[in-house]
Amino acid sequence: MNSENLQTKWGQFLSLVTVFFFWGFVGSANDILIPVFKKVFTLSQVQSQLVAWAFYAAYFVGSIIFFLISLKSDVLQKFGYKKTLATGLIVSAFGSFLFIPAATMESFAFFLTALFTVGLGFSIQQIVANPLAIKMGSPATGAHRLTLAGGVNSFGTTIGAILLGIALFGMGDNKRTALSLEDIKFPFIILGIAFILVALFMLFSKIEDPVKLEEAKIEHGHKNFNIMDYPQLYLGMLAIFIYVGTEVTIISNLPALLKTAEFGNILEEAIPPFIALYWGSLMIGRWNGGVNVFDTSKTTNLILKFIVPALAFGVIIGTNIFAQHNVSAFYIYPIWILIFIIVSFIGGKDAGKTLMLYGISGLLMMFIGLVCPDKEIAKFFFISGGLFLSIMWPSIFDLAIAGLGKNTGKASSFLIMMILGGGVIPLIQGSICDFDLSKPGGIMGISWTHFSYIIPLIGFAYLAFYGFYCPKILKQQGISHIESEGGGH
Repeated sequence: MNSENLQTKWGQFLSLVTVFFFWGFVGSANDILIPVFKKVFTLSQVQSQLVAWAFYAAYFVGSIIFFLISLKSDVLQKFGYKKTLATGLIVSAFGSFLFIPAATMESFAFFLTALFTVGLGFSIQQIVANPLAIKMGSPATGAHRLTLAGGVNSFGTTIGAILLGIALFGMGDNKRTALSLEDIKFPFIILGIAFILVALFMLFSKIEDPVKLEEAKIEHGHKNFNIMDYPQLYLGMLAIFIYVGTEVTIISNLPALLKTAEFGNILEEAIPPFIALYWGSLMIGRWNGGVNVFDTSKTTNLILKFIVPALAFGVIIGTNIFAQHNVSAFYIYPIWILIFIIVSFIGGKDAGKTLMLYGISGLLMMFIGLVCPDKEIAKFFFISGGLFLSIMWPSIFDLAIAGLGKNTGKASSFLIMMILGGGVIPLIQGSICDFDLSKPGGIMGISWTHFSYIIPLIGFAYLAFYGFYCPKILKQQGISHIESEGGGH
């Protein structure tokens, strides 16, 4: 059967996307833990960002370990996708259970170890689940399936912040302001049990291991793989590093920004709705991109491009109302969503053009957020960064691996390693925030914490540059441009 005519295996795919949900759930939970740990352990802002460092450094370490093992033996072909995926889930379960002794011992280092272990399991899951989602049907719709999985990932990030916020602070008028590390134990016990149950579910599911395809013979290209021979790849590796770092640093440092006097002295228990809105912004973008998974007419597709983001925004508002949060200030946010939709139509499915336009848009949002005198509005410009980051991941991947042929697998491993940016860039921004401790006068009339958002501005600038410059590199190599539409790491 022609692989192009394969139908998506929806039953298997829906089983797989549960792991994408967990990646998002824990990712946003980290953003709740950062201000909690900062207060309980009396940390500086840069020290609090070690939470992001521990989690995302695990992706880098796990990818290297997996890559080195794969040099000796093809892990996925030897053990199978399901068993490897289940192993990653068990590792993450073990990391979740480590939160119990970490809370008992009241050790920040132990908490970081637990997060690192959870992330190590996620790195294994990431390596397996992304290609598996692509292979569950026709290669022509593989990127769209990954987009849909990215939308589930973003749904996890949206409700993860809300649910952990409820577990730690309570709901409505009964919110607790006195933080206790003991309160962290229960949600992570539940999470650990959930990981184990999903691992068992995966082992007994009907998910099939993809048939090993014969490696195509590539007559052109370099016999020995050398990263420096492919500028689209090494510039793309930097783009992934900056993309993930920018995505994480905007939200990791947002609690510190909102707690400044100029942004209203918002306390820890009131932070979850803003975290949910940020991660929900990525959900809006990815759900919008996921519309192309379904075979619809142009008119229906056009209508869905407006309806689906509205539904996603409704999910954000609904979950916050369920948690008894006051979200009246959020009703202005559809203005940014409309801007995002308009830019998405201009970018179309061209990977380079999309990346360039969203990079420029994100840069402008960060700039306006820095100079806007109304801080009630300024924070939404920063949060809207999530909208314009939402569909960058596959665009960068498409450009970075173009023309790699038989070296595509190796290139993908190096790109996954660059998720490390999620641990490094927040440290850089956090160190700028800490200037407020020694230089309380701020800079250019704003606090250093506010000024620190120059870091994601620079990040968006590079991403726009890569989207502009990489297609020119590919054109020089005689490689046709690639279509892309949405997704997430």
